[in-house]
Amino acid sequence: MPSFCVAGATSWGVTLAALLARDGARVSLLTRTAAEAERVDRARGVPSLPDCVLPGAVAAIPIEAAPAATDGVIVAAPAQSLRATASHAALPRGAPALSAAKGVEHGSMRRMSEVLTECGWPDGRVAALSGPNLAREIVAGQPAAAVVAARDEAVAEMWQRALSAPRFRVYRSADLAGVELGGALKNVIAIAAGVAVGLGFGANTLAVLVTRGLAEITRLAAAEGASAETLPGLAGQGDLIATCFSPLSRNRRFGERLAAGDGADAARAAAGGVVEGAATAPVALALAARHGLDLPITAQVAAVVAGERTVTEAMETLLARELRAEA
Repeated sequence: MPSFCVAGATSWGVTLAALLARDGARVSLLTRTAAEAERVDRARGVPSLPDCVLPGAVAAIPIEAAPAATDGVIVAAPAQSLRATASHAALPRGAPALSAAKGVEHGSMRRMSEVLTECGWPDGRVAALSGPNLAREIVAGQPAAAVVAARDEAVAEMWQRALSAPRFRVYRSADLAGVELGGALKNVIAIAAGVAVGLGFGANTLAVLVTRGLAEITRLAAAEGASAETLPGLAGQGDLIATCFSPLSRNRRFGERLAAGDGADAARAAAGGVVEGAATAPVALALAARHGLDLPITAQVAAVVAGERTVTEAMETLLARELRAEA
């Protein structure tokens, strides 16, 4: 029987642990503390995902008790704390590692796979998972799909087989940069979509934000070495559509609260969890500056989150930009 470790009892980490276990694997769900492990084990889940009851093959244990041997390690911590989790000495570096976070690290501007490599995993043994994956829908058994990327196709195929389920189809890719940046940058655009919804705008506005947002994501990802062909796929356009249109998206809820007049801290609290797009927006702008790129939507999101501009001013700034050709 295969065995896996999932580091991080987040809603997505719990979802992935359940998927692995339902496919016949033994899973160690690694928590920050023994007290947290006891709570998760007793409840067989987490409060943020009330409809998910963990199968018996999932054992919640503190990270320091991680098994020395496993077939793979999934790191499901939020992007800005992924390094702290992945650096833990108890995690087995001999097994392939999969990032389940969607973000770019502050300061270093590293993608999550690059952080894992810096934490001790060989470059060829690192993979990333992304796609239109709202945890509550997957837990409810609704059909969904994702893409796993790794430079080594055998590593990508291993994770593809481990995570695939009757209603969760996993594709594979060799484009780590494209899959990771698509998943990270769509969160920024989803904040803008939430603002639009909060201001009472309709489908026309959301369609514009999704389309022009995808153009921004593609420009930056290509400049960072990604294949432009990856971004119309699940990790780019697919994830962007789901996150912009679903009220389950924390990034969209955060944008709605900004539109209602909340400051960034109050909007985060109302969104009900980590808002990856708020942290990613300034990093995306720093990456864009490195390549001399203009990301208008991302720039306005970053300004609103920083309190430098109101949502109305941001909207007016976008609409007042110089007219140009679409392509």
